[in-house]
Amino acid sequence: MPKTISFKRMVEKNGVSFVAIVEGTEGYYDDAGDWVSPSVLTPESRFGVILPLSEDDLKYDIGGTYSTQDRKLYTLESLKKGQKIQYKGVEYTVQTFKDYTDYTDVFIYVARWAEQ
Repeated sequence: MPKTISFKRMVEKNGVSFVAIVEGTEGYYDDAGDWVSPSVLTPESRFGVILPLSEDDLKYDIGGTYSTQDRKLYTLESLKKGQKIQYKGVEYTVQTFKDYTDYTDVFIYVARWAEQ
């Protein structure tokens, strides 16, 4: 097993607050027995490092072509693909998860700028 690289201190020292839009936890089964997901979306304050994408990130990647408005996010808490986040009044959608959890103690995501 490879040795884990700790980015936790870097996130705690250099991180910023952002808002994660989280689904409520109360779902239910309808009369037909189908699961109905929670419809209540709640903003939660989160903490992480949000960076512009590097030149290498901006090249074509598995997730598609990225723009200069997209961001890379390092956080200590997991997010879901498709989840909305807001930073400095701008909305982003969590697009991809770079799974380096065998090597590091943070979650690394690419967040796509949600054009207004």
